[in-house]
Amino acid sequence: MNITIDAWVLFGFLAQFVFFLRFAVQWWASEKEKKSVIPLSFWYLSIAGSVMILIYAIKREDIVFITAQFLALFIYARNIVLRKKETVAP
Repeated sequence: MNITIDAWVLFGFLAQFVFFLRFAVQWWASEKEKKSVIPLSFWYLSIAGSVMILIYAIKREDIVFITAQFLALFIYARNIVLRKKETVAP
């Protein structure tokens, strides 16, 4: 196996790290509240990580990851819309 570390591979690792951060943020928020919570920042990190992974997948021409990340963006965005409506509702 020939592994080449280039700027795109480093970007891919960074994308995965950003995506992983959402779990750390969710865990920290839950520990702070002493119950399971999903903070709004979880969804923003989900979008940021997903967009980065999508860019990487497009560069690598990986249709599986392109499709998965593209579709996931709608779910993440919808959760943000729902959360924003919660804070505005009377």
